[in-house]
Order: sequence, then structure tokens, then C-alpha cells
Amino acid sequence: MGEKMVVAPFCLNAYHAKIAQMVGFEAVYMTGWGTAAERGYPDVGLITQTEMVENARYIANAVDLPVIADADTGYGNSINVWRTVREHESAGVAAIHIEDQVFPKKCGFFEGKEVIPTGENVQKIKAALDARRDKDFVIIARCDALAVNGWEDTIQRCHAYHEAGADLIFVDGIRTTDDLKRYAKDFKEIPKLYNGGLLPTHEVADMGFKMMITARTNLLIFKAVKEAFETLKEKGTVMEEFKTTNSDLFKEAADMLGLSAIYEMEKRYKD
Repeated sequence: MGEKMVVAPFCLNAYHAKIAQMVGFEAVYMTGWGTAAERGYPDVGLITQTEMVENARYIANAVDLPVIADADTGYGNSINVWRTVREHESAGVAAIHIEDQVFPKKCGFFEGKEVIPTGENVQKIKAALDARRDKDFVIIARCDALAVNGWEDTIQRCHAYHEAGADLIFVDGIRTTDDLKRYAKDFKEIPKLYNGGLLPTHEVADMGFKMMITARTNLLIFKAVKEAFETLKEKGTVMEEFKTTNSDLFKEAADMLGLSAIYEMEKRYKD
């Protein structure tokens, strides 16, 4: 990773990842919350490693960008973590984060989280490091202890995870700008990731973060689709809204998905 902070928007799927690439982002983040939501579930550990890796593979194949993926708890103990790293590497993912919650986990902003002992998670991080074959594959240690045990335990855990060899630390559950500032200050010398949108990306970068993933894009997708469906239900059509938005929207989306390239291939391979 270079000096510039990596900014990666939440992407539920390959479609969203291609949009992120189209508008100029340099990395994308495969959200576990969104992967679960696409399958009709809340983010409470119901989605399997196989389903998560499958989504990550589609995303990695769709874009020419580094993909950061949510790998939950690693789906079990240290041996499961070892396989989780191998599977994500094989899928073409550039980085994963593994959290210190009990299995099955919960979304970082849901109630009822529990965390495993620090030493147990240190061993999971070591297993992840041993499993990787590509030295550039990034292992991010996510800590969910803030909402459970407070700052002091979070600080102790994150230092232990960093000392175990994690490339970045990731304190989840940051809810206020004061917490964000403390996060930046307490881990000033440690590479770290921020999940949220309390401050604009340039201000977060100025605080010394190496990576930022932007969670609220999940909810904006929900809002846009919900409002479109409400309009369709109430008015019986969304054509007026579609026309005022962009009359070339369909073509733009199709081109983004590679339709022009398909037409070129059809010409090239025609009898």
C-alpha cells in the first residue's frame, strides 16, 4: 500500500463494483452485510464461506481493481481461517478482514455481539498469515470489542493483532467523531482502516488512515430501490422519473457491462 489512503465503496455485487470502477474508484469493498442482504438475510452469520467467496469471485472477475472482502470470523477456528485465506486468494481478492467475534457473528453495528479471547484471535491471525501465498495479499484484523468491552480492551487487542503480524487493524463500531479521533490518535503509528462516513474521505486521510470503506452506500441503494418501487406502486409507472434522470441510462449501463465488447466479438467470430 502506498501513502495515499485507499477509498473503497461498499459493493453488494459485481454490478455495483463495475459502477464504482466506471466513476473512478481505485478499489472496491465486498460487504458482508450486502452479500447477506442479497440473499434475503440479515448480517448475523447465516451466509457461508462458500457463498461469500463466490460473490467475491464474481466481483474480482468483473473489475480491474483490488477487491477488499469481508471474511467474517474466518468461519470457525484457525484451521478454518487458513482455508478462508486460500479460498479468497484463489478468487482473486486483494485483501480480507477477519474479526474477533464469536461464531456465528453479527454485523458490527447490531446489538448482541460477543468477542473471543484475544489470544485465540491472535492464533487465527497467525494462521491467516501462514496460509497466504502472495506476499501482497493483505490481512486486516478487525476488532469488534469496542461496543462489547470498551476502549481499553480494544486498544490491547489491536496492539496484539498488529504484533501478531496483521497488515492493518480495523476497529469496527465507530459511532461518533470523538471515537474516530481517538481511534486515529491511539493507533497513530499503526496502519488502520476506518469503516463509515462520519467525515469526508479527505479528512479521514488527513487523520492518518490507510484505508476507508464507506458503509452508507448500502443504505442509499436500499433507499433508491425502495423509492422507485413506491413510485411504481403509487403511479403505476416510473417512466417519467426515468426520462428526467437520463434518457441514455440504459445504454450507459449496458456499455458498462461490456455489451459493445460482446458485439465486437460477435463480428470477429462470425462465420
